[in-house]
Parts: sequence; C-alpha cells; structure tokens
Amino acid sequence: MYYRTFEIMDVKYFRLVKTIADEGSIANSSDKLFLTQSALSHQLKELEAQLGFKVFHRTRNKWRLTEEGDELYRLGKDVLERIDVGFKNIHNIRTGSVGRIKVSTECYSFYQGVPRFIQKMGALYPEIEVDLVLEATHQPISKVLSHDIDIAIVTSKPKNHLLSSVEVFEDEIFTIMHQENKLSGEEFLNASHFSDIHLIIHSFPLETVSVYKQFLKSHNILPFKISAVPLTEVALEMVKANMGVICMPKWAVQSFTISDDLIFKKISKNGLKRTHYLTFRKSDEDKKYTNDFVLNFEEHFSN
Repeated sequence: MYYRTFEIMDVKYFRLVKTIADEGSIANSSDKLFLTQSALSHQLKELEAQLGFKVFHRTRNKWRLTEEGDELYRLGKDVLERIDVGFKNIHNIRTGSVGRIKVSTECYSFYQGVPRFIQKMGALYPEIEVDLVLEATHQPISKVLSHDIDIAIVTSKPKNHLLSSVEVFEDEIFTIMHQENKLSGEEFLNASHFSDIHLIIHSFPLETVSVYKQFLKSHNILPFKISAVPLTEVALEMVKANMGVICMPKWAVQSFTISDDLIFKKISKNGLKRTHYLTFRKSDEDKKYTNDFVLNFEEHFSN
C-alpha cells in the first residue's frame, strides 16, 4: 500500500506541501508556485484524496501540518533537496563535458581514419569540438607541451613528467607492392631488401616515416629511391603500375579500392608492429571531455 501511495507522489506535490507549510497558507504560496489559489486548492484536495489523510489543518489565518502531513513535509524536503543536489551535479558534469580538443598525429596514415572518428564524436558529443591540426604532424609532442594542440597520437611513449600517455591499440605495417614486383616471391621483407626498393612515402622528413624510424634506421638501410606522394590514392596508383612500394597498415587503406594486382608483404619475420598512444598534458587528466575523447578513441580504433 505504501509503495503504491509513493508512486502517485509527483514532485509537484512535495513542492506544494513544502511551500504551503513554509508560507503558512495557500494565499501566500500562490506567487511562489506560479499558480492560482484555486489551482493550488484543487491540487491539495486531489493529493489528500489519493493519500487518504489530511495534510493540513485549515484555519482562516494559519494552515498547520497534521501529524501525517508533518512526516510528508520532512520526506518532501529531503526529496527536493536530493533532486536539487542531483541536478547541480549533473550540471557540473555537463559543464565539464564542454570543451575544445585540438588533435594531431605523427603518422600521416592516421589521417585516413581520424576524420571518421571525429564525425562519430560530433554525433555522440556535440558539446565537444574536435579540431585536426595537420601543421603539428612533424612535432606533435612539442606542440602538446606548448599548448598548440591538446592530444597527440604517437607510436612511442614520451618520457616527460608533464605528460600522460594512454596505450590505445597495436597495428602492423605491411609493404604494399605489385604482384609482379621482383620481391613478391619473398615470404617477408628483411632490411636489406629495401636497399633496392623505390619507397613511396607521404612526406619528408624521413624520421617521421614508421618503416624507416622503427626498422630501416637501426639497420643503416636507405632505399635507393624515395618519393614523397601526399595523396594515398595516387601512391596506390603508382604501386599498381609497379613503380614502387608503400608501407602502411591495412586499416589505413580500407577506404580505398585495392587492385587485385596488389599484395601485402610482411616486414621482417615477426612483422613490423607499432603501439599507438594518446599523449596529453597531465593538467588535463581530470577534464571530463578529455576522458570522453580518450575512451571513445580507444574503443573506436581497437575495434
């Protein structure tokens, strides 16, 4: 019975009882509740009929709570205070969700996937503005420290006490070549194979190219020819014409039409794998919109 009674207790009734008790009468409560005295009187009669007891003893000059009404008053006061605190907390959370995040990556292949993620973030979190800053690509960590960007996508965890890094996923770089390439019969490519390769990269400097930075540099190998081709579709057309090779993860070319003449060749016996980190300032760790970005980025790219 009591549970069923509580179910009918709309918040407006708690507010009605509290206001009349605090103000002393319906006449004094009318302006506070933005209702006419007639409407307030009707609501109170409706409530008492549903509860099955009187809430107020009425006199001409003063309305006093009944014993049951006093208990209802204290309950209502507690409920309204909790609601008020709850909505203040929600407001604070929502305020913390509003912000602007400037992002860059050290690897150009990421520009194939990040825009789709930004589009997804825009739909899920319209209050978070995400900007992709291409100008910071060659020096994302220093740009984070200088506040030119907020988050860097990098493949090595920086050692700096001012920065935090979150490992988000691992991928593998393959050499994409034409099936008639002279190295197509190899089970995998070792470092020495690259000395006779025309390597097509997105842009210089070479130190920003993963296959060089993480593999060839340590073996002191430099391809005999290197060409910078900023457009992936053009680079793929060159590979299709057997004019050279490109080194990219498979996910970065999923949005392109891959010719049946192209094959993916593993780099080294164990494969050339990279771990990707999101790096940001430690001072931003407690910002909700930063955490929302990081958690959604990890979920999006790990899948």
